[in-house]
Amino acid sequence: VENNISKQPIKLFPQLCVDRLLDPKSLSLDTIKMQVYFDMNYTSRGEFLDEHRRVLESRLAPVSREITDSRARTREELESLYRKTVSFLLLRSGLGSPTDINTVREATAALQSVFPQSELSTFLSLNKRDKERQLNELTMIVTGIRLFNKDCGKGGDSIDDLPAILNEAVPATCKHIESELQDSQQLAYRYTALIEKLDSKDTLGTDHQVHPHLLKKALYNVRQHEAFLQIIVSDVITCAQQVEKLQKELGARMEQLKSTVKAKTAVPIAQVFPHFIALSNYWSGFQDEMVLLSVLSNIVTHLRTFQGNLSELLPQRDIEPLLEGEDVRTDEERMKGTAGERINPLEYKKQDWLFPETTVNFDRLPLQYRGICGYTLVEKDGLLLTGNPAIGILKHKEKYYIFSSKVTACAFAANPDEYIALVAEKAKQCAELIQLLELHHQFASASHYSEAKAGDMLMVKPITKSDSSTQTDTHIVEPNIVKSYEWNEWELRRKAIKLANLRTKVTRSMQTNLSHMRRDNISQVYLPKEAGSQTKKHGASNVPKPHIYLIGLRGQMSKTAHIVQTNLSRAVDES
Repeated sequence: VENNISKQPIKLFPQLCVDRLLDPKSLSLDTIKMQVYFDMNYTSRGEFLDEHRRVLESRLAPVSREITDSRARTREELESLYRKTVSFLLLRSGLGSPTDINTVREATAALQSVFPQSELSTFLSLNKRDKERQLNELTMIVTGIRLFNKDCGKGGDSIDDLPAILNEAVPATCKHIESELQDSQQLAYRYTALIEKLDSKDTLGTDHQVHPHLLKKALYNVRQHEAFLQIIVSDVITCAQQVEKLQKELGARMEQLKSTVKAKTAVPIAQVFPHFIALSNYWSGFQDEMVLLSVLSNIVTHLRTFQGNLSELLPQRDIEPLLEGEDVRTDEERMKGTAGERINPLEYKKQDWLFPETTVNFDRLPLQYRGICGYTLVEKDGLLLTGNPAIGILKHKEKYYIFSSKVTACAFAANPDEYIALVAEKAKQCAELIQLLELHHQFASASHYSEAKAGDMLMVKPITKSDSSTQTDTHIVEPNIVKSYEWNEWELRRKAIKLANLRTKVTRSMQTNLSHMRRDNISQVYLPKEAGSQTKKHGASNVPKPHIYLIGLRGQMSKTAHIVQTNLSRAVDES
């Protein structure tokens, strides 16, 4: 790759690529095919159920369109429309075949109890959206009625007992997948032990029938198969939990409906229709779990086909002699072997190390390389060893790295950027490592098919630091403040002298005439009330203001005053 390419090799390059892609004995190509198949066929639980419902609606769209677009007028056309409605309800609910006469009769009777044929004229007068909504409601109500009748023993022979089927299928599927998972893990443990033996100094220079490079390719294949099976097992466990939940809810709703109906011949629709709709929704949940379980089982079956070359290229007759006397350890046993090793964060003050007791969401951290030790991958020429989180997780540039031992952790922490680049170089040589170790962020042109559709996946962030605050009462103990307390010794001495002097003092009092009988008096009276009167005639009068002038009040020097009074008031009768 490092050499300059001339024209002749460029012409051979497409043929070399084709030959490599068509190599039927390539374990690397089998692993890449497995990754492509899984990315193209697996999706999350919610996305798969949404896609399943969308496909179901698209298949039923022609039947629904034929009903909603009908312009039936005659009696024969109305009867034909009613039969099409019954067929649509059966197809939509999945409870029986429209070609079974008994199933059609049972569904028709249930539909007539809530939607008689005489109401078709009202149905045809609605707009298309209301027609589709009413068809969906009728489907759920008729489904609920048929499920209730089946539980009461009055029909429903064509309805499969989905809860009983799932109770048998889910454990069987989970057991089968776990068995295959254990087989892949055992192969991975054996290949790992054999690679370590062949890479050891004692075996250097000896000829072996099994090449270490081929063993590593096989190890990548089984590790990728193990990772995919673990994802599927998790989904099957979720499926089992959902089935158990649906069974409890269905049983409780059925008992509630029985107590509402009892032996009544007629029950208000407002009381029973919600129960029928709920029963239909629970049954749809069982159907979703059946389809999901079937798809997961199909994916597991197809994943097995990508391991067909393992038994041919690495037969047991060649592996067993090399493993004689070797200790084949599992990932758990390797972790127990390094249980006492632990990084001292004080020795790496410039780096962040995370530990279980100091980090929230420790077990949900998005570990780099899918939990594989990056140092071992580089130094052991592609060997995959699972890391031990108890040793410590290194946080470097917002990414988290795990290691198989304390020695590898210290060596990686000494120069993490160099080892990260070497891991990427190793992935360039073995393309299957890009997805196996989740190195898509280092390769811009490589990404998951699911990520290309849905965007970047949300990652769980660790909580290593957080803001906290506390609040306490001002006085937890009831306050007992003594007002007379003095801390000053001289103040206490002054008060003591004052009290001593009071012993020789006498208090005297006397009363005078002015203070005699003086006391506070209080009296209470009724406040005057407002009163008013009204007369037939208003009258008013006005008299002149009197003006009297006195002469001689000022300016006289004699001892006797001579004062003259002058009346200047106007007469009353003066106009």
